[in-house]
Amino acid sequence: MKYGVWFSATAPAPGKRLRFKTTTDASETQVLEAMQKIASHIKNPTKFGKAAKLAIQLIQAGSVKPATSDRFFTILEAAMSMSSSTPCTDPSVRGDYHALFSAAQSTMECLNRKQKNQLTTWTIQTVLANDLLTDDSFVFSKTAGQIKEAISNLPVATKEDDSEEAEALKGHEESTDDEHQKKKDAAPAEGKNQEESDPFGLDAFLPGSLKKSERAKVKNDVVSKTRNDEEVETKSFLKAQRGALISCLEIAAHRYKIPWCQTVIDILVKHAFDNVTRFTLQQRDAIGKLWASVREQQNRRKQGKSVSGKLDVNGFEWLQQKYANEKISIRHSVGGSGDRKAQQWLG
Repeated sequence: MKYGVWFSATAPAPGKRLRFKTTTDASETQVLEAMQKIASHIKNPTKFGKAAKLAIQLIQAGSVKPATSDRFFTILEAAMSMSSSTPCTDPSVRGDYHALFSAAQSTMECLNRKQKNQLTTWTIQTVLANDLLTDDSFVFSKTAGQIKEAISNLPVATKEDDSEEAEALKGHEESTDDEHQKKKDAAPAEGKNQEESDPFGLDAFLPGSLKKSERAKVKNDVVSKTRNDEEVETKSFLKAQRGALISCLEIAAHRYKIPWCQTVIDILVKHAFDNVTRFTLQQRDAIGKLWASVREQQNRRKQGKSVSGKLDVNGFEWLQQKYANEKISIRHSVGGSGDRKAQQWLG
């Protein structure tokens, strides 16, 4: 990346400051190479801070465009991959995560639908979650309002969502090896069916009307697959968003011991409880217990009794413990027998 600096050859007049004009003159190839290097380094905890700052500079320089957005997104993916070993809320990386994903909001228009959904979830995990750890009461209150809005925008959870959650927690997902074995077993059967459907190889000589019907079928299959992919993506997005919001509720609950946080947390948890149908079964149970704990603390304050400053987060901890011991399958579903353990779910 080349930088050009111009300045006046003559000395500046008294009382006037010397002004420098800096411009970025980098080709698209150079930008892509720079992004690739940043993505390779940002996964390293010791280099995370410096790599994050370089990524922010690329954003501020306007280097993230539709042509480079996919490569830039790999930087964000690499950054979040590190969160499995070092949480986004860890004091050593908290500020860098917050700065990077706050700056990344300006790149939304360059991303596709799936990437936008993913960035929205990551923003909850890296920006909102870290803002809940602030010492600024205004920022804390503002963040709680944003979380309330995000909860209100969730659709009501369906029975299918509850069933999928139950299956994930019980670990009933099929293993990757079983999937591969089934595919191998299915392949010969498919070949046999094709041979039986056209044993003499005469289909190619049938009238063109049949070919048109085949083309129509292929087109319909493509449309159907696209719709299915969109449905799967939407479900995945909602699942991740619910998990990220639950994480924020847990972080807020652990700050209840701070007096100036208590009223804001009361309102936030009450809002989550009022909208509890937007969460899945186990999450609803955890929110219900959290709200009961909040009411108990409120009653103690009204009676002039001392409060412990601790809320019941056993439900959240139970969910976290369940997911921490699960494995992620090749389909990125919790409960499979892949070799990538879920190090963290709620934090």
